Amino acid sequence: MASLLFAIISLLYASVGQAGGTAFVSLMAFFGMSSTEMRPTALALNIVVATYSTWLFNRNKVVDWALLRPLLFSSVPASLAGGLIVLEDHTYKTLTGLVLLLASAVMIMQRGRAADRLCETPLTASVSIGATLGLVSGLTGVGGGVFLAPTLITLNWASPKQAVALSPAFILANSTVGFVGALFSGQFPSPDLALYAISALAGAVAGTVVSLNCLNPAGIRFILVAVLVVAGIQLVLT
Repeated sequence: MASLLFAIISLLYASVGQAGGTAFVSLMAFFGMSSTEMRPTALALNIVVATYSTWLFNRNKVVDWALLRPLLFSSVPASLAGGLIVLEDHTYKTLTGLVLLLASAVMIMQRGRAADRLCETPLTASVSIGATLGLVSGLTGVGGGVFLAPTLITLNWASPKQAVALSPAFILANSTVGFVGALFSGQFPSPDLALYAISALAGAVAGTVVSLNCLNPAGIRFILVAVLVVAGIQLVLT
């Protein structure tokens, strides 16, 4: 049952360029997994899903690496630092849930944005935002894509489709260093990780196909807002 749910979550999140770390955390909490296993397991699943999505989006030449590089330059070390910090269980879930709900509110208020990127990205602002998102990503263990997409769209730095294409690479980089940080802090993934990873990858394969071929910007925005709200409420109430 858990493996099937991981596959469904991965499909839904991959359709909007996300790896599903937030929902993975919520699902593991529902099944009673210990807090010390939840973060590294979610990060490991993020790595599996985001690796495939990054490869596919890059192969289709839809990743704006020029926009992504300064974000990664600052987010990767910040994510590693965040991964080394172990939050108390209740604080961890509440912080993650509140940030997701805030991100969903911003997305709703920005629903009228144009489809194409309108503004250039100042280097200083890009590096600062990357560091902030990286730190939050490492602390929460969700990879950062779910924070990156609303930020880029809100600032008019990327259209919804551009944000979807950028998210997997951002998630992959930050989840990898966050996972290393979690291991060094004494947190280790679930013994069933391999089974969960196979299920998540299967869902990601279907989800990225949907993203590339079926969704328009309005559809991407609607699904992203929905998953942000559901995951945020689940984490706050867990």
